[in-house]
Amino acid sequence: MKNSRDDVPFSYLVKVGHISANPVEVHVEADKKELEALAKSWNVVSVNDLSADLEIARWKRDGIRVKGKVSAKIVQSCIVTLGPVPSEIDESFEQIFVPENSKLARKPANDTGEMVLDPDGPDLPESFSGDTIDVGEVVAEFAALGIDPYPRKAGVEFGSHIEDTGENDKKPSAFAVLKDWKKD
Repeated sequence: MKNSRDDVPFSYLVKVGHISANPVEVHVEADKKELEALAKSWNVVSVNDLSADLEIARWKRDGIRVKGKVSAKIVQSCIVTLGPVPSEIDESFEQIFVPENSKLARKPANDTGEMVLDPDGPDLPESFSGDTIDVGEVVAEFAALGIDPYPRKAGVEFGSHIEDTGENDKKPSAFAVLKDWKKD
């Protein structure tokens, strides 16, 4: 079920009630208008292509698992020359969704009430309300994570850049004004 929402540049809504335990394979692709909106949202020169192959299935009793691979072709500005730098994004991802009232949506905590997170472990499930999940928004989020924050053309370097480390900067002592003062 494709649907465009004004606040999301790329949207593909999936009805949770239609998802069974058997995985459903879905291919999503952004159209020209969505590509332009994504370029503006990601602050890049252009997004030439965005597509994803997804596998959507039930997870545990009332959750949904979305696994997939997102591919994108974008053009960014070089941080040195400001010229165009084409790049490709190829990210695999897995996201689990649970209803907002589910016990699985609660964050794990220890006896003192602190949240315990494993940085190398799986992500916590995302909660959703209603009967739909926007997998297009998930695809766009994981594609955005693959964007190089400092794109640079091949072979381009900061040639004449000299960095001031501040080593030679000495702060004057508060007592420096007293060195020339003589007591009468």
